[in-house]
Amino acid sequence: MTAFTATVTVRLKRGVLDPEAETTQRSLERLGFDLNDLRSADVFELDLDADSAEDAAERAEEMAERLLANPTIHDYDIEVAQAE
Repeated sequence: MTAFTATVTVRLKRGVLDPEAETTQRSLERLGFDLNDLRSADVFELDLDADSAEDAAERAEEMAERLLANPTIHDYDIEVAQAE
């Protein structure tokens, strides 16, 4: 087994209200920053042992589907890297 870190980034799908991002975007614009859009996201780092990066990604995908994200309103990305 090899140690991997799977990073799962969960964000609301486009079109789903994101009050946190809206408030942050307005504040940034008041500070003079020009933005087209802003979305908030949650990032989960999972340290796990697996036989391969593909196995680690599959396990992270199952965790995302079952708990970390609600597939109805969230999109998510998974990146896997071998732990140092």
